Amino acid sequence: MNSLKLPTDKNIRYLLVILAAILLLMAFTSGSTFFSLANLQSMSSQMPLLGILALAMAVCMLTGGINLSIIATTNACALVMASIITQNPDSAIMLLAALAAGLITAVLVGLANGFLIAYIGVSPILATLGMMTFINGLNVLISEGSVISGFPDALQTLGNGSLAGIPMPLILFGMFALGLWAILEHTPLGRTIYLIGSNEKASRFSGINTQKSLVYVYILSSILCWVAAIIMMAKFNSAKAGYGESYLLVAILASVLGGINPDGGFGRIIGICLALVVLQTLESGLNLLGVSSYLTMALWGGILILFIALQLPTAKK
Repeated sequence: MNSLKLPTDKNIRYLLVILAAILLLMAFTSGSTFFSLANLQSMSSQMPLLGILALAMAVCMLTGGINLSIIATTNACALVMASIITQNPDSAIMLLAALAAGLITAVLVGLANGFLIAYIGVSPILATLGMMTFINGLNVLISEGSVISGFPDALQTLGNGSLAGIPMPLILFGMFALGLWAILEHTPLGRTIYLIGSNEKASRFSGINTQKSLVYVYILSSILCWVAAIIMMAKFNSAKAGYGESYLLVAILASVLGGINPDGGFGRIIGICLALVVLQTLESGLNLLGVSSYLTMALWGGILILFIALQLPTAKK
């Protein structure tokens, strides 16, 4: 665990260098437009949704697994909550019931994923791929592919409001990122997650209930999807089965770029947060320059390749 300390984490240094290069480029090309308060607030309100999804992906990757059903789970939670809220948008009780129903939906999906992986022995990629397909089908069937909209102001504030000039989505992301950091760094479950990712068989032989821990991991991942669903509903004032499909690969990208080892056992929340800042800064800067979003995606991939290449010499030692 000592290798996870910040001063020795080369991932952080690489990301800081990349971020500094991007900021210098934006300073010379966009100047005051990029660094304006309006643009910074826009960036900070766009990042949290992807950020929460990246955390949901990362916590599974730390065990050596993956969760391909994060987008489907997010949309399922959103559709369940939206269906209840729209029955009586002005009712606070209905809003609380909707939030509770969304949370229950997330926990059930997490339980299903965890049971398939931990107790049945299905590989994480196949289990969550199957769950993603199953949930996507249910989402379209239940909603008939239509958009559900019309939410109360109390909910929309979470996606579009601000507190002391800080966008509410960013505050929510900060709270849950800090909470996940606390779980990983200061709880027995967090230590178990790292141990399972390092060597699941050795962890099991040492007396750790790896099956129960894996179920908890996928439940935690799904709960983060529920939070993402709330932010998405609040931001767009609607819910739909097909929202956010492009976020799946970007969530994996942000996790790996942030230093999460795809084989498990290594990674820091601060690395993911910094990777999100790098990706959002690059996207916003290129948007101001009128660069195609497809080129932006290609540059994201290029940064990931460069990042991996920088790590190879260290990995071979």
